[in-house]
Amino acid sequence: MATYVVRVWLPDRPGALGAVASRIGAVRGDLVGIDILERGGGRVIDELAVELPEDALLPLLVQEMSEVDGVDVEDVRPLVDALIDPRLDALETAAALVEHEDAGALVAGLATHVGHALEAEWVVVLDDAGRVAASSGTGAPAAGWLSAFVSGASTSAAVLAGECGPDDIACAVLGTSGLVLVLGRRGRPFRARERRQLGALARIADRRWVEVNRWSARSSHPASRGMVHTQ
Repeated sequence: MATYVVRVWLPDRPGALGAVASRIGAVRGDLVGIDILERGGGRVIDELAVELPEDALLPLLVQEMSEVDGVDVEDVRPLVDALIDPRLDALETAAALVEHEDAGALVAGLATHVGHALEAEWVVVLDDAGRVAASSGTGAPAAGWLSAFVSGASTSAAVLAGECGPDDIACAVLGTSGLVLVLGRRGRPFRARERRQLGALARIADRRWVEVNRWSARSSHPASRGMVHTQ
């Protein structure tokens, strides 16, 4: 069985998803996962995980789904790894972040974990001077371009809050550390649920940053080693 993730726009009305599920069944497909990415303006954007008995049925699946009134298929991609439960994945990502006990490892882990959780092609963490503090993936723009983008985005509270932004780029500020997390991918816009998830992970990482640096400062203090400081 081949599994595909289908990003689809549906009318926000009773029965719309049921009609799509019926079309999936008509081509011998099985709906095995649903993730709601965005809702508003009378529309819902869902990602549906669909198992098909053979790959050749994919074009027919897309055609059948598109024939449902008010439904548009935005993107289809094969599921490479195991099917992810977005809620469990978010918890596991948060747990991985709080386990880091070193500031450098935390920043590097942030880039890696967020890239996995949001299926980004690239992730870059910029410091408060616009330099790359950590990165993951490939294809990221140059640090100068990213710094200019962040500078422009910082003038919009809505962008920083994850309420909107360019389709192919998302960002979040770690307020205490001054770090900025920027990530991108092609072909699949970042939707509201993903941007909110990014903001939540940034807040967790920022809080952990405070704790790690506080612990580091205390452990390096002479008193913590039983030493007496004299003038």
